[in-house]
Amino acid sequence: MIHQDKEVKNIKNKPKPSCCCSHDEPVHTESDGHDHEGHDHEHNTEGSLFQLFLPSIISFVLLLIGIAFDNYFPQNWFTGIVRIAWYAIAYLPVGLPVLKEAYESIVKGDVFSEFFLMCIATIGAFAIGEYPEGVAVMLFYTIGETFQGMAVSRAKSSIKGLLDQRPDEVNILENNIAVKAKAKDVQIGAIVQLKAGEKLALDGELLSDSASFNTAALTGESKPDTKKKGETVLAGMINGNTIAEVKVTTAYNDSKLSKILELVQNATTKKAPAELFIRKFAKIYTPIVVYLAIAICLVPMLFVDNYVFSDWLYRALVFLVISCPCALVISIPLGYFGGIGAASKNGILFKGSNFLDSISTIQNVVVDKTGTMTEGVFKVQEVIIKPEFDKDEILKLVNALESRSTHPVATAIHNHVGAIDPSIELKNVEEISGHGLKAVFNEKELFVGNFKLLDKFNISYDIDPSTIVYTTIAIAYDGKFAGYLTIADEIKEDAKETVAKLKSLGVKLTMLSGDKTNVVQFVADKLGITKAFGDLLPEDKVNKVNEIKAQNETIAFVGDGVNDAPVIALSTVGIAMGGLGSDAAIETADVVIQDDKPSKIAMAINIGKQTKKIVWQNITLAFVVKAFVLILGAGGLATMWEAVFADVGVALLAILNAVRIQKMKF
Repeated sequence: MIHQDKEVKNIKNKPKPSCCCSHDEPVHTESDGHDHEGHDHEHNTEGSLFQLFLPSIISFVLLLIGIAFDNYFPQNWFTGIVRIAWYAIAYLPVGLPVLKEAYESIVKGDVFSEFFLMCIATIGAFAIGEYPEGVAVMLFYTIGETFQGMAVSRAKSSIKGLLDQRPDEVNILENNIAVKAKAKDVQIGAIVQLKAGEKLALDGELLSDSASFNTAALTGESKPDTKKKGETVLAGMINGNTIAEVKVTTAYNDSKLSKILELVQNATTKKAPAELFIRKFAKIYTPIVVYLAIAICLVPMLFVDNYVFSDWLYRALVFLVISCPCALVISIPLGYFGGIGAASKNGILFKGSNFLDSISTIQNVVVDKTGTMTEGVFKVQEVIIKPEFDKDEILKLVNALESRSTHPVATAIHNHVGAIDPSIELKNVEEISGHGLKAVFNEKELFVGNFKLLDKFNISYDIDPSTIVYTTIAIAYDGKFAGYLTIADEIKEDAKETVAKLKSLGVKLTMLSGDKTNVVQFVADKLGITKAFGDLLPEDKVNKVNEIKAQNETIAFVGDGVNDAPVIALSTVGIAMGGLGSDAAIETADVVIQDDKPSKIAMAINIGKQTKKIVWQNITLAFVVKAFVLILGAGGLATMWEAVFADVGVALLAILNAVRIQKMKF
């Protein structure tokens, strides 16, 4: 039906980049039986801070005592084998885990890992008698690793904690008596009793007359949402101040919240181009640096007259410490973790960090009208039926035919007319794409749709549809024009604000709709949208999007994620509105806006821009500092202490910068 802005089609998902690296794994709430290989900067981050840093504290204390004995309080016994043993003992608490990681990486075929670099550099320092510096490098590297692990763990936990809010137990009614049961064991059809302040664990249908729910876990908005008897309520919603009864309609693991949680968990596996580049770069960069370090140590003996092996070995070791790519390899995914978490906190779900990158460069936002910029809640305004027809009979026929549709217009007609007359038997019901519905009743054809439907079947009418501002539903019966209904839809309260925000971000806005052109233009004028097109068939929408693509500009299409499938497939980023109510929206779109608010479109773009800015700040910081200190190290002008700053210091600065996004207000 053309008054249905959208046409349901089979969705073909766009290809998504797969994970090709091992540094950061998706969050898992339950054991999945797999051994996720690779170093994820999240090891040993459980327990108290004291336990986490205990190995570093031991090494630090022993190192300070050793330096004091060397420089400030000389001891006769602190020489030779005793001195070596002291620093070796100081090295072991922080060095052994790294030596173990290096060995495991080599066994797996990853020789040139950051652990390998640290082991060579610190063992080499011991070999030339630079014991304090060998301990110091490993100590500060371990401290940096611990902070990195904490940061990644916190970022992942913030993502998981936003959505994994399902209670483990529920109260189910058995013979009108509330009995506690494991939520995962509750069967479909069971009745759950929800007390005031309790959180729903499963999706269901409200049996109570009405109840107010806090939907913050799903939408990011704590504004109460009142539900009436028969309406759907979802896991994660918090009951208000009355006892409510809910009939379970979905299994625990199939609930909306479970699907959303799975979506966010898997988001970390879809890498942004910057992440993919850094992974590939590190695999090439690290071996090159190792070979350069060997060259720095050995090649000068061919050209330098007073060549001293230990001096050049020291330079090579400094070079190795500086070269560790940890600052890049961890701070970049951490930035994307932060972006995904910040978006989730605001009820915006990104299916991968690649879409955070893509949305940051969007130049055009193409929006559907119904349900995106308008409420999608229609009400019948006028009923105009020709005198030669029985008004009540025609409305009953229209109501019966529209009951075959799920579009909001059908709901509006049903609400206006009332219950469907069971005596009406429609035959040969057919949906004509982009036009409307057709059926046969009492051997006479019935048409309900737009005026293009009447044109298609050569049914004349004596009115000018362009003069009617509201959405118009034309009716024809027995080959004659029977009249029409007008239906109005309200503009969303934050729609105008959305247009202003998108314009301030430099984004061009276009509205496409299957609704009448004058209705679409009326809404567009109210919102300040200059490009708006109505009376569009699904293929017309595709053509409009192709026109924009022909200008080599990026496009985000915003719809309901189920319909307008061809347009979603064409867009750079597909954004689904109302993911809270549509499973298909979650499965189809690249970005899901949970609470139907169009203002979240601009927020999603802004989060993408801020995330990308932070990621490139970190890339620039790491490259500039490392390049500078690498040159100094190769020239013998930098010591191990500068090397430690270039590695651990830069990594920590990058991490602090990356976590900023989790604190930002959007």
